Amino acid sequence: MIWARRLKLLTKFGVAALALGALATNGSAQDAYQGKFTLPFETHWGGATLPAGDYTFTMASASSPYTLYIHGQAGNAIIRASAADEKVVSGHAQLNLVDIADVQNVETFEAPELGRTFSYWTPKQKNMGHKEARQKTMPQTAPASQVSENKTTSIEVRSTGR
Repeated sequence: MIWARRLKLLTKFGVAALALGALATNGSAQDAYQGKFTLPFETHWGGATLPAGDYTFTMASASSPYTLYIHGQAGNAIIRASAADEKVVSGHAQLNLVDIADVQNVETFEAPELGRTFSYWTPKQKNMGHKEARQKTMPQTAPASQVSENKTTSIEVRSTGR
């Protein structure tokens, strides 16, 4: 009987300690980077497919592994960068998409506030050797749109700070 009371008391203390620990962790947790973006069309990002719509994202840590937690009306995704570079091309945050076989794929995410550009996995284009051979035979006066098979698009990211 005494053993049962002690076990019950110990269980209550354990639950209380866990609850306090969880509250302390949530209260002091701060994301390294967060923001919003709108996809005008279905987009593949790493292994995830995101339908057109408005999204928010958070990056819990500004160190490797660089993981984005993306939230949207159509669902959520967790996406990890395949590489990070300290070179940032633009002065504002943006997603750079590449069109591969009529499918939009996120290639890079530029985050100047963090001083990094994150790269993501994209599928390789089929028959690239054949297209390269065909490109070499094009005249020098051909417009750039005819030379490049992959079209790139940039989407603005509205960062909400660190």
